[in-house]
Amino acid sequence: MSNQPPSKGGIGAFDFFCIGFGAIVGVGWAVSINKWMANCGGPLPASLGYIIALVMMVPVALCYCELAPMMPVAGGGMAYSYRAFNQTISFISGWAAFGAFVTIIPWEAIYVCDILSILFPVLKSGDPLYSIAGSDIYLGSIILGTIFSFALFYINYKGASASAGLQRVLTIILLGAGVLAMVASLIHFDANNFKPIYENVGRGSHSSFLGGAFAILASAPFFLAGFETIPQAIEDASGDVTSVGKTVVLSVGLACIFYAGLLFCLGGAFPWQQFFSDLKTPAAGNLFKEIYAGAPGVALYTIILVGAVCGLLTTWNGFMMASPRLMMSMARAYMLPQWLAKEHPKYGTPVNAMICCLVLSIAGPFLGMGLIDPLTSFSAAGFVLSWFLTSASCIRLRQKEPDAHRPYKLPGGIAMAGFACLMMFAVLVLLFVPGNPVFMGGMAIKLFFAWMALGVVLFLACSGERKAVSEEKRKASLFAKIGG
Repeated sequence: MSNQPPSKGGIGAFDFFCIGFGAIVGVGWAVSINKWMANCGGPLPASLGYIIALVMMVPVALCYCELAPMMPVAGGGMAYSYRAFNQTISFISGWAAFGAFVTIIPWEAIYVCDILSILFPVLKSGDPLYSIAGSDIYLGSIILGTIFSFALFYINYKGASASAGLQRVLTIILLGAGVLAMVASLIHFDANNFKPIYENVGRGSHSSFLGGAFAILASAPFFLAGFETIPQAIEDASGDVTSVGKTVVLSVGLACIFYAGLLFCLGGAFPWQQFFSDLKTPAAGNLFKEIYAGAPGVALYTIILVGAVCGLLTTWNGFMMASPRLMMSMARAYMLPQWLAKEHPKYGTPVNAMICCLVLSIAGPFLGMGLIDPLTSFSAAGFVLSWFLTSASCIRLRQKEPDAHRPYKLPGGIAMAGFACLMMFAVLVLLFVPGNPVFMGGMAIKLFFAWMALGVVLFLACSGERKAVSEEKRKASLFAKIGG
């Protein structure tokens, strides 16, 4: 196979970093940081949890770093496992990842309405239309979410370069707001605010500082997901695709450090038990109203809120770009209906797959905040399963194709990939085992198995179309962008 980079795109390495980092970081730091503290028993165990996540996730990112330039096609882990194993394993990887991807799209649509309603209370004025899972749904939120959905659809319809341009601007604002939050917190830093260093406040199945740290792994895969958006857009890369793979590692590493730093800095600026019990969403913004009086507090609150909205849009935009490309890749391999593989003749975007993702995005505001927690955990399980299979694919290809051209080779080779594979398998198992800090909950488990069952139905429904095409043709279609 040829490994020449694609020529049609115009996305450079910095753009890919913004795509990955922006998709990862999103809004969680602004709205969920107090929940992280509560779930882990304090800011210090939560901060340590993200350092543990860093140790676990960087080897996974290194697997992507090796495989992405080796196979610069849309599909990511789904394509890698096809070449490493077979279409069944490939479908499991792709469908799990797609479930996680498209869960994030309505998640962002839900949250953007909730955050903007703080600035514009009219979005939740009047009587609610109805309620779902204890959450009221308002007409204003539905209208706003629909407008944003169509706007991001249009930008991504115009091509990956247009999407990357928006991502670049939003990520810079997001990063600036986060760094400012850390600096402003350090000015009011007091180590006494960390006390008690650890206390289970009834939010998790742990009884020690270290147990609290590991509890973050129940949601960390969701809040660290997003680096997979980079391989999905690699067909639009300009320049050396090796640098594209390296941005995967950079985005994951910096995101973990960013989260850990925010937990440490913000946790030291205000008593943490008051942080999670007294401060409403967005907790990071409301913190500054507490520690800074008057105009400075309001200004910092506003900046954090703007950063939160930008974070919402970076994640939403990143997955609106990646999700249709994954769907298109699966259709190329005849795992999904062929009409989903259609590309726009001018922009090269997967138009039919984008319409499907638009529908899912519009559904978000109709669902409301009540479904956020189970959607988060369900998505985490989908990501971890996909990461596990991608790590296994890296090992398998090292054994199966030892002499294949690899523009980048991960340090440690099979041993490093094996560590990544083992870690992801352990987390995957723990997500389903009740009574441990990583357990994702009964509702999320039901969602996960329902989603995978739906995938089996679709896979079987496409069997006739798939059997009519030879294995060689399916493989050639999937890997056509790199010469077969």
